[in-house]
Amino acid sequence: MATLSDYKGEKPAWCPGCGNFLILKAFNEAMVEMGIEPHQFVIVSGIGQAGKFPHYTRCNTFNGLHGRTLPVATGIKLANHELKVFAVAGDGDCYGEGGNHLIHAIRRNIDVKLFVHNNQIYGLTKGQASPTTMKGVITKTQPFGVLSEQFNPLTLAIALNCSFVARGFAGDIEHLKGLIKEAVNHKGFSLVDILQPCVSFNKINTFEWYRERVYKLSDDYDPKDRLLAFQKSLEWGERIPIGVIYRNIRPTLEEQIIVIKDLPLVKQDFGVNNIQEILKNFY
Repeated sequence: MATLSDYKGEKPAWCPGCGNFLILKAFNEAMVEMGIEPHQFVIVSGIGQAGKFPHYTRCNTFNGLHGRTLPVATGIKLANHELKVFAVAGDGDCYGEGGNHLIHAIRRNIDVKLFVHNNQIYGLTKGQASPTTMKGVITKTQPFGVLSEQFNPLTLAIALNCSFVARGFAGDIEHLKGLIKEAVNHKGFSLVDILQPCVSFNKINTFEWYRERVYKLSDDYDPKDRLLAFQKSLEWGERIPIGVIYRNIRPTLEEQIIVIKDLPLVKQDFGVNNIQEILKNFY
């Protein structure tokens, strides 16, 4: 049985007070409480402060390019769908460079769990506006304020009928831990957008700012109600809901691919005897 000591990784190089520490704590505790061993899953990450996440815990990992976590995670899941596959990204990494990949991962409904560390800024590259930076915010590269509309990942995901859409807050570890568990147990693509203050470069969306606004969805909220989920996803400003916003059940990509449905690709016999005949079809 895994313990928290089994998940001890390298010493984090995040800024003191960074919300990433709390996300890491919630994740490790969730894995231990679910009885998941470090060797039973893989974390794919890209570039950014969130991309360092798998270095600071113990797991199988693949560090890819900026914004390219989901194509790699998809490939790993299709090669071995018995393996738990998680993707970790920042808001710039996932919603900026990786926006196109996010759209199609949702459409495919690959059974990958995506945890987005959303601090509404580019933290690693010193404070440029990200897609989720609020309109009008002044940054080092937007001295007249951000002119683009703020990107809303939850509304996009619900519009695409994503099978699991949730929002957490790094300042509420117990609640976030519960969301991580629900995402892992859900069968299908899961997006967990985690509001996470950047103490160095985002002086607006602080822990205090969030605590004054976030509220947990009530027990009688129905995440299967898509229209209601749209309404909740649009709440931002004075009140920001956290919890499972939308959930539906539909077939995953891997169970629809006949040749791997019953036996993972990594367990199938492999041969090259017929490769020339197969290639003739492409001449």
